[in-house]
Amino acid sequence: MGILTVTGESGCRHQEVARLVAQRLHFELISESTIRRVITEQFHSENAIPDKAWAPVATGILARLARAHHLVTDFAGAEFLFANFPNVVRVHFVAPETQRIGALMIDHRLDRNAARILARQLDSQRRAGTLSRFGRTAAKHTTYDLTLNGSTVDVETAAKAIEVVCHSRGLAEQGLLSSSAEAQIEFQVRLQLAKFGIHPPGKVSLKVAAFVHPSEQIFANLLDFYGIGWEYEPKSFPISWDKDGKALESFTPDFYLPEFDLYLELTTMKQSLVTKKNRKVKLLRSIYPHLNIQVFYQKDIQNLIFKHGIAGREMRS
Repeated sequence: MGILTVTGESGCRHQEVARLVAQRLHFELISESTIRRVITEQFHSENAIPDKAWAPVATGILARLARAHHLVTDFAGAEFLFANFPNVVRVHFVAPETQRIGALMIDHRLDRNAARILARQLDSQRRAGTLSRFGRTAAKHTTYDLTLNGSTVDVETAAKAIEVVCHSRGLAEQGLLSSSAEAQIEFQVRLQLAKFGIHPPGKVSLKVAAFVHPSEQIFANLLDFYGIGWEYEPKSFPISWDKDGKALESFTPDFYLPEFDLYLELTTMKQSLVTKKNRKVKLLRSIYPHLNIQVFYQKDIQNLIFKHGIAGREMRS
């Protein structure tokens, strides 16, 4: 997927630039009003989502949209989303206060004093909103791939500069978001939303499994808590054969999540055994490239348990 985030201080006309760039790149423009509309459709009320849950909800929405479109976003805080994805370009606009006040005077037909008050109100609202949603008021300067000065660069020139950066990064050339990548994002989103008691409808009831290791029982409880349907060791995959084609070695992932078409393998053993299992997972991926599998190490599981307060027996290495 290709995602371009365009943010800026009040009066910098960054939203106008975002619209122009979206048209030229043939990307889909996603504004905050778009996110609010989808939230209302999904949860019947925009107010059903607390501010601290807004980021994972928005991430899930954008991931679904990225299956069909490359995206441009123009809402505050978008630069904090998809932090680990390489195919994202983040642009930020700044300008001296006098320049921003002048732009607001023209856009809103205000005198200078009223425009100054409006600028400060808008800046305060933006900082408060990003703080409540993302836990910080502003991103570091190094977060952005391109920072533009609205006092020296007009809308047309800014749009051209952003186009050059997007083309040089090959933003659209790597294709849309795959179903397996969306499934992994959606899985992580579901984990985060469960902290706020937000669960999708239609929870799945599954049979009780006889777990081999206590950590598997804990992880199953974790999935149940999050309302995520699972199957335990549903299928074995041959990974080596003899000369007659008989399977010599197979690999059985610990869990399968039908809703996400995602296999999960837990690794809570000694390092020597972890290395052996990693080899099997790597071999499995090479033989069955269509399989979507994710490995959870002991530290990952412990972090989930301690972070979200899920009780369970202590895992043993």
